[in-house]
Amino acid sequence: MSVSIFSEEELRYEIIRVMKALYDRGLVSALGGNVSARIPGSDTVWITPSGVFKGDLKLDDLVKINLDGEVIEGFMKPSVEWPMHTAIYRVRPDINAVIHAHNPITTGLALAGIELKPITVEAVVTLRSVPVIPFAYPGTDELAKLVAERVKGVRALILQNHGVVALGYNLVEAEAIVETLEEVALTQLVAMLASGGREIPMIPERDRELISKLYF
Repeated sequence: MSVSIFSEEELRYEIIRVMKALYDRGLVSALGGNVSARIPGSDTVWITPSGVFKGDLKLDDLVKINLDGEVIEGFMKPSVEWPMHTAIYRVRPDINAVIHAHNPITTGLALAGIELKPITVEAVVTLRSVPVIPFAYPGTDELAKLVAERVKGVRALILQNHGVVALGYNLVEAEAIVETLEEVALTQLVAMLASGGREIPMIPERDRELISKLYF
């Protein structure tokens, strides 16, 4: 995956591009879902606003905050999920982008108590382990705390009854993880339905270990 560092202006354009792409794919809704990007090497973050149509954001809609949620630049109210975003940045200095999306199939499988399996190379390489976080009300310190406790060493989380969180060195990586989550979930759902309840073949453990050595 690309690991290029965007300038601050490019970062803002990337947030808008990513949010529109996710909206067009049905992974965020008109007012649901949020994206943030840390300015590399700093404690400041650009984040999407609260209560604004996500499919057609403008540069002036974005809000720049510090890790305490204080607005540094912008006129809108930052996403209510800013505590979760900043909690991730505090404990993961390697992360510069956070996406909270509402992947319907991934979320649906989690609600049914079905975990994502290592059924594709992408699931093994890109997702690795994906913890499920118990439900906590959106935008609360409780949710931020639960996420911060489980976010170390992972690339993605599933929020029970609430969607997914993807992390990346940059927005390109985080976007790819959101899309891979839904791709793997859809593939797994199709296999479950088509197999009539039979066990789904997974990538063998020995090959997962080889992939880990090659890519991690």
